Amino acid sequence: MTDPVGKLPSELDQLPDRDPEETAEWAASLDAVTQAAGPHRAAYLMRRSLQHAEGAGLALPKLLETDYVNTIPTAAEPAFDGDLEMESRITAWNRWNAAAMVTRGARYGVGGHIATFASAAWLYETGFNHFFRGKEGDGSGDQLYIQGHASPGIYARAFLDGRLNEQQLDNFRQESGGEGLPSYPHPRRLPWLWEFPTVSMGLGPLSAIYQARFNRYLANRNIKDTANSHVWAFLGDGEMDEPESTAALALASREQLDNLTFVINCNLQRLDGPVRANFRVVQELEAQFRGAGWNVVKTLWGNAWDELFQLDTQGALLRRLREVPDAQFQTYATRDVAYIREHFFGTEPALVELAKLLTDAKIGECFYTSRGGHEARKVYAAYRAAVEHKGAPTVILAQTVKGYTLGKGFESKNANHQMKKLSIDEFKGMRELLGLPIPDSAFEDGLVPYGHPGADSPEVRYLQERRAALGGPAPARRVHAVALPQPEERAFKALYKGSGKQEMATTMAFVRLVKDLMRDKETGKRWVPIVPDEARTFGMESLFPSAGIYSPLGQTYDPVDRDQLMYYKEAKDGQILNEGITEAGSMADFIAASTSYATHGETMIPFYIFYSMFGWQRTGDQMWQLADQLGKGFIVGATAGRTTLTGEGLQHADGHSHLIAATNPASLNYDPAFAYEVAVIVKDGLRRMYGPEAENVFYYLTVYNEPKPQPAMPEGVEEGIVKGLYRFKEGTPAKADAPRLQLLASGTAIHWALEAQELLAADWGVTADVWSATSWGELRRDALEADEALLRGEQQVPYVTQALSGAPGPVLAVSDWMRQVPDQISQWVEQDWSSLGTDGFGLSDTRAAARRHFGVDAQSIVVASLAQLARRGEVPASAIKEARERYGL
Repeated sequence: MTDPVGKLPSELDQLPDRDPEETAEWAASLDAVTQAAGPHRAAYLMRRSLQHAEGAGLALPKLLETDYVNTIPTAAEPAFDGDLEMESRITAWNRWNAAAMVTRGARYGVGGHIATFASAAWLYETGFNHFFRGKEGDGSGDQLYIQGHASPGIYARAFLDGRLNEQQLDNFRQESGGEGLPSYPHPRRLPWLWEFPTVSMGLGPLSAIYQARFNRYLANRNIKDTANSHVWAFLGDGEMDEPESTAALALASREQLDNLTFVINCNLQRLDGPVRANFRVVQELEAQFRGAGWNVVKTLWGNAWDELFQLDTQGALLRRLREVPDAQFQTYATRDVAYIREHFFGTEPALVELAKLLTDAKIGECFYTSRGGHEARKVYAAYRAAVEHKGAPTVILAQTVKGYTLGKGFESKNANHQMKKLSIDEFKGMRELLGLPIPDSAFEDGLVPYGHPGADSPEVRYLQERRAALGGPAPARRVHAVALPQPEERAFKALYKGSGKQEMATTMAFVRLVKDLMRDKETGKRWVPIVPDEARTFGMESLFPSAGIYSPLGQTYDPVDRDQLMYYKEAKDGQILNEGITEAGSMADFIAASTSYATHGETMIPFYIFYSMFGWQRTGDQMWQLADQLGKGFIVGATAGRTTLTGEGLQHADGHSHLIAATNPASLNYDPAFAYEVAVIVKDGLRRMYGPEAENVFYYLTVYNEPKPQPAMPEGVEEGIVKGLYRFKEGTPAKADAPRLQLLASGTAIHWALEAQELLAADWGVTADVWSATSWGELRRDALEADEALLRGEQQVPYVTQALSGAPGPVLAVSDWMRQVPDQISQWVEQDWSSLGTDGFGLSDTRAAARRHFGVDAQSIVVASLAQLARRGEVPASAIKEARERYGL
């Protein structure tokens, strides 16, 4: 509601005014300034007062948006610690070679991006020369999240300092021969250079935040001193539209991650056109980051603008900059000075008068080239402010021109993201602009040449000296392969022996196993439990008091359940990462922990447990990022299957995550049925991922919340469990010529198959052998490898074929998944094949009703088994109808 004069109420109306007369005097003073000097002067005084109050330590809300000017004025810039002329020459060579590499690759139609690095060259060069710590100094060095579209510039710099040669540059985006360079930062493809995949846009900023947070986690747990590691994330202003880009801003400020800097290249363009055609993306981002508690540094204008701001005695220039939309400013960069005089300065008399004081050359310099992101001193000042700021992360909003130095055909053009090459004449123009000593004769073969000043040139020596002082080359990935000792056998034996008559779900079996493994003297501290606010669902509350939930503040309150045994305990050195309701954040945690062996030289063993429906389906893109980054650990889809999570309904019923997981080459996917299988799989996973011959893989396990008595492990089944299939219970024929078949089941479906085995024998005289299929995916992977070997002339029989060889009767596979999951292996099974599954949408009901609905319960298995045998003439066809009527199907 509003009061009678239409004024909106505010929180101040609820506070008592101790001196209304004084308040009225302040308001009257503001009114007087407004009337005498105008509203702009009054607004300026108010903002100055707020700035003064903040400096005096008064608790006032901060402004979310400041003027469209640099945060750091020229007079306040620190001294530049370097040889600016030398760095300009180095940057020129990098600009040239980045453009040459992409243009030469265009001969083969492989493409590439030129305009992004052209705009951001100084943002990278300043960091490489002055700020980015390498891995050969103290600590782990800095973590650099390079914008994917800028990769040609990073390759160009590696070429200049001798880490890449011309042949490798010519193999940009041509990797199949093994000597190429990946299009973007892909650690799996170029593991000595790239650390972090970033071109699935939005994941880079999210991962950078959680990497900075994980650095603090390692330090607070006394595993690694990360005080000298800083995380730098280079992002595009268009990329910030991705929801993941800003999903964790509050986390970064809440935990005071001053070891983190975002550098957003604000060239005002995304892939098709302006980022904010009718608005100003810089101001929008400033408000967003300030509102989230970040330190914001705007680096918008180069030195040429200083004269304009000094002449702007009435604030007209600032007002005009606040109102011009991005798309119009982009247009100014492509039009002549007359157009700028008319359309920018011609909007009010004060600006017309200001423009009369400016030469055409000065206006052209300001609007065509002079951006903060293109001047090393401006960038240096922003970076220095970022690393010196304490108590909050920093975002640098650096304004640039997309396609800068590439000529009028590229600069600020809407289409420049899709433009893959320059002509010879355009390169010659670029050569003159950059002042590079490349003769015309170098173009005689019709190709643009690469440029290099020489391995012993002043430029290369300067570059290498700078990097040596900062701790070696960057970006760079290093792996210090130190195998972890295998845990004591005691933890696994507890599950090997079964649970007797006590019922236990495989989810609980996994949690119990990990709880015991976390007590191991050698490796226990390296486990990193990660859960998105569902720990109690998975029975993990027992870990709270013993392991503690990580919080950089510790526990500043008295928990409501403090008098209980399993109380909610937060600790600065807590081991559990309980992320709240964010699967994306939890996956980012997992990626940081799973790659710590390379990032920090400290091997960690993360396990991330979640509702299986919200893993591969919701964060599958991050699973591929994990694979690219060569991460290791256990991803655990709990409450798995389409029928075990009763009552939750369609969007919680997972019948397909194993199908999605099967598409990822780095993921080893298991669907264990029993507790001892969980133990065997985890033990083998620790060997494969962290043993002497460590592999760059990760494990996906699905576990169920259906309590069942857990049997003891039969003898000699370990190999079958790991490879994906073994015979769990052989049927006993009632007579020698009894019909026979093979039932293959995974996960909780093993119990339906065992019940069906009994029904088939008792009601129909049919013998069934029950097999536990612990991994349909691993069976398929092995079979594909056998097929490939055959093409090489090598005889190799798939394991599934060997295991089932000679097994009598047809094969029926059943699981709590879509039929496509077990059908992955059908072509390598020599027997007649059929399958049952939970295809379709999930539904809310009892487990029994859901299984009857999908036709996977024990009675449905019996009918399907009889149908298979009837097709073979081994039972009468009438048995099918009779069975359906008997079981009420």
